[in-house]
Amino acid sequence: MIELKHIYKSFDGIEVLHDINATFENGKTNLIIGQSGSGKTVLLKCIVGLLVPEQGEVLYDNRNFLAMGKREKKTLRSEMGMIFQSAALFDSMSVLDNVMFPLNMFSDDTYRDRTRRAMFCLERVNLTEAKDKFPGEISGGMQKRVAIARAIALNPQYLFCDEPNSGLDPKTSLVIDELIHDITVEYNMTTLINTHDMNSVMGIGEKIMFIHEGHKEWEGTKDDIITSSNKQLNDFIFASDLFRKVKEMEVQNIEG
Repeated sequence: MIELKHIYKSFDGIEVLHDINATFENGKTNLIIGQSGSGKTVLLKCIVGLLVPEQGEVLYDNRNFLAMGKREKKTLRSEMGMIFQSAALFDSMSVLDNVMFPLNMFSDDTYRDRTRRAMFCLERVNLTEAKDKFPGEISGGMQKRVAIARAIALNPQYLFCDEPNSGLDPKTSLVIDELIHDITVEYNMTTLINTHDMNSVMGIGEKIMFIHEGHKEWEGTKDDIITSSNKQLNDFIFASDLFRKVKEMEVQNIEG
């Protein structure tokens, strides 16, 4: 579980995050959503330690990340998995070597055991046949699956995904969403997903936090969204005619 307590962050005197409080639970896909410039990316960076907030606490299972020394932070980071927006694979490394990268950095296992673990992770995302290929030789969807395999190589307790469906077609995005959700449940991880993808929100949004202009404006589940009366949330979620019609139909069903 990850807890945020009274997080504030500013740049050049301009407040970007204001008194953010949240709890992200184990075994669930926790989504952070909001418009561009709302502060959600800054928040994610504060949670993983890429930025330091002026005030507040970031607690990993009651361990205050912001109060830790370098050695403690390094240990905690070995418990984290990251999936970046662009997959962020090393072009000069094979798929297998990309997955082995965090194992080589943090694990004391033998080379044979590290290879076995990397192959297991590739098998989990159905990519063992691509182990000797390079990132430039596989599709964008396959690259994201490699990134997932790399992210779970160290069997992390916490998984962070920054726009994991960026640049993918709807069908591939659905595959990635289901894979992230299944792995979250399987390993009982605390998973945080930063996303603009409303299909992800309505598909795997077990807990959703909506940020508006640096404030936590709303939180709930994908089912709560349908009946929410929050104007800012509705303007964001139902900006498209498709999702507006979905909400109208659901409300009619409830009232009927």
